[in-house]
Amino acid sequence: MAKYISPALFWLPAFFGLAFPFLFVLNFILVIYWMAQFKPTFIFGLVVFLFSVPTTYRYFQISTQTEEQHHKALKVTSYNCMLFDLYNWFHNLETRPKILANLYDINPDIICLQEFYTSEEKNDFNNIDTIKQLLKTPYFHCEYTTTLRGFDHWGIATFSKYPIINQGKIVFQTTSNNICIYSDIVIGRDTIRVYNIHLQSISFSKTDNKFLEDVVSEKNAEDEVAHGKNILRRLKRAFLKRTRQVGMIAAHMKTCKYKIILCGDFNDTAASYSYEQLSKNLKDSYIEKGLGFGRTYAGKWPQFRIDYILHDKSLDCSKYKRSDETFTDHYPITSYFSNIHW
Repeated sequence: MAKYISPALFWLPAFFGLAFPFLFVLNFILVIYWMAQFKPTFIFGLVVFLFSVPTTYRYFQISTQTEEQHHKALKVTSYNCMLFDLYNWFHNLETRPKILANLYDINPDIICLQEFYTSEEKNDFNNIDTIKQLLKTPYFHCEYTTTLRGFDHWGIATFSKYPIINQGKIVFQTTSNNICIYSDIVIGRDTIRVYNIHLQSISFSKTDNKFLEDVVSEKNAEDEVAHGKNILRRLKRAFLKRTRQVGMIAAHMKTCKYKIILCGDFNDTAASYSYEQLSKNLKDSYIEKGLGFGRTYAGKWPQFRIDYILHDKSLDCSKYKRSDETFTDHYPITSYFSNIHW
């Protein structure tokens, strides 16, 4: 029920939504056990199991795509580029060139970048010029949530090989760096609105991550009650903020007269209220053409799909691919759309 109940009304189910795959497997095991024991309890577990099956398709897919040539396909990529490793989190000064080389290999027609950084003074990090030249995407739309010293910018960006005729943003009015932008892009005889979103993150601290690692590895964690409460507070705050952000985006999409492609880092799983609301009138590229477990987060929490490319029902997704490697804490994901009116 987590995907149907707004955390703003009742936030507790959202916690169970995070753990959906584990609870699904546990329930399945219990149903088998109860059936073997001839206990009527299995009926309740079986009903829950049947109602939950559709949600599992959001986590695991057997690919139906073929190795066809994708001529005249629109190639759209979404990627949380983690500021191109501006702060050298991975202690590897070659991280940025590797990220850029990976994007060059993907060579998308449209790319939506979250956690984008660019500098007008630092040539090595003038990422607007770099992406434009590298991917041959002369059209771009950047919006900044933070600017320091007048030339260092943090925000979100969409780059395109096709003309952007209109653009705008949805400001969430929070102190975080989360935002949504939209770009109307002319492709052949079609005009498509591309939403690029970055929803509220949980923002676990190093201490929180260390505590979670200790719990998983069954080490003795210090101040378990205090740490546990802190993590729950962070999760609850993120659930509530994402609910407000999703409401603003969903309302804005209803006013759109063009076909929609929605890309971004939702910071939430496919069993969440956020995903349910944003995908309500759209298709999910992964569900259509994905393969295996759709994990897009390369960090430790959560080990699921939190990056998505959703699209208008009138568009056909002919291929979906998650890159095999990444140099940030997210994997790039790419969808091919084959029925554009060129």
